[in-house]
Amino acid sequence: MTGRRRLIPRPFSRARVIPIASAAACTAVIGSLLAGCGSLPGTGDAGEKDPITVMTWAPEDTKATNMPGMPAMAEAYARWVNSRGGIRGHHLRVLTCNERNDSVYAAQCAQRAVDAGAVAVVGSYSQFGRAFMSPLEVKGIPFIGGYGASDEEFESPLSYPVNGGQASLLAGNGRQLAGDCKRVALVRPDTIQGDKMPSLLNSGLTSGHRDPAKDIKAPEDGTDYSSEVNRALDGVHADPAVYGSPKAGGKADGACVSASLGDHTDAFFDSFRRLQEENLRVRVASVLGSVGQSLVNRTGGSAGPLEGADITGWYPVASDHRWDPMRKVITDFAFDDNRIDPADQGVQTTWIAYTVLRSLVEQLDDQGTEDITSHALQKALDRGDRAVDTGGLTPKLRWRDEDMLAVQDFPRIVNGTVTYQVVRDGELAAARQGFVNVTSTLERRPSDD
Repeated sequence: MTGRRRLIPRPFSRARVIPIASAAACTAVIGSLLAGCGSLPGTGDAGEKDPITVMTWAPEDTKATNMPGMPAMAEAYARWVNSRGGIRGHHLRVLTCNERNDSVYAAQCAQRAVDAGAVAVVGSYSQFGRAFMSPLEVKGIPFIGGYGASDEEFESPLSYPVNGGQASLLAGNGRQLAGDCKRVALVRPDTIQGDKMPSLLNSGLTSGHRDPAKDIKAPEDGTDYSSEVNRALDGVHADPAVYGSPKAGGKADGACVSASLGDHTDAFFDSFRRLQEENLRVRVASVLGSVGQSLVNRTGGSAGPLEGADITGWYPVASDHRWDPMRKVITDFAFDDNRIDPADQGVQTTWIAYTVLRSLVEQLDDQGTEDITSHALQKALDRGDRAVDTGGLTPKLRWRDEDMLAVQDFPRIVNGTVTYQVVRDGELAAARQGFVNVTSTLERRPSDD
């Protein structure tokens, strides 16, 4: 979902740093925190090996999609790993940057990573891949485990995604809906990225022998989506003004509405809830990232419009025991940082991305490589001597040429799996055990052109 605002760039005074210097580098802990210098609680001397500097960026405090939990999770991860002596003795230094949902800031975040000597950008979110990948490619800095919000993350040879991005989510959501839905409307942003969504969802629907969805364009930063709700309901034959109210005997069997508007999906479902009492009951759906447990809670839980909703995600449901290590790190090292929601897919992606980074550094250390450089990481990623085990949160990951899936427009996808979830009794729960592989669905997807 591409934002259309352009801001005047200004210096990056708000970028955060998880530094590596010992307490002696600053006169006091409080002074060090204020000045961005010194050790945060939970970090210690990691020995004589060189530190590893990486960056995580994401938009915060914008009118469109925000992902503040991603840099917050990166900071907590650094505190945790440094409290254990670093990664094989290498202290982890995490830089963070507010990408602001703006291409200029995205490019400047990337340039700041270059200037700071970062060996990788890890677990970040940006819709502006064209802006941020170029500075990284010039310096050979790998982009590890981005959220998957831009096409370039699945095209650049320096990008190493851990999920199938928006493509797999929407194709998976289409397949999930095909089982029960005869008519589907997709409510999506009226943006360049949004223009790609219908064909992705339709690839899943057609694989289940359903007709393509009605395409309902909506403003990315809207506050009232009543018009879009009415158009969606009409598109699936559920508008009582046309098809009759429930009391008049009107029916909407097989009618489904899927909404994917990022942070503004809640505004859509708020409008949907207001109109729902007047309309025929339809099944709703979305993808994780647009919908999460917090939104389910805010919209009324089991009594809200999302009860029974079909939700597609990349990873196991948030209550799955495989997330326990991440939850413990958040509890012990996030210091009640309310930016971090362990059920948020941005937070989860960041955890997985740093798991990949740690595995790579350990592999290089096993091979006797003490100087962890961007080139060394890139070679290890491309060579893929060992698959990266993420503790079952994804299939094991490798980025060799033979691991790339034959997905049109997304040649860097190596993980074409999703999970099916459902809102049951006000809680997100697994609708099906295990991963669902949507690779064949993506490979058959027609071009957007």
